[in-house]
Amino acid sequence: MAAQDDAAKTGGTDTAIEAAVLRRLLAHLDSHKDVQNIDLMNLAGFCRNCLSKWYVAAAEEQGVTLSYDEARERIYGMPYEEWKARYQRPATAEQKAAFDARGEGR
Repeated sequence: MAAQDDAAKTGGTDTAIEAAVLRRLLAHLDSHKDVQNIDLMNLAGFCRNCLSKWYVAAAEEQGVTLSYDEARERIYGMPYEEWKARYQRPATAEQKAAFDARGEGR
């Protein structure tokens, strides 16, 4: 509740700040394409695909229809299949083992 009260007091400033943070996060991920989704999942428990799913959910909460593919394009900065072909590398055995050990993301 306190966060909602604070947001009301700032007149939407929090929303603008949160939007700027998301843009910065996406720019950061875009500049670090070498960081694979499986690395993000293993270290932080989320990846670019998770962000895409959250984007769709947030759009739905606002009454906006957005497909998963459209959200992915916004998160990846290009169609997912193009990003995958250009930047995704096969997961190593170590990455797969770490992912399986987490037991998350399914």
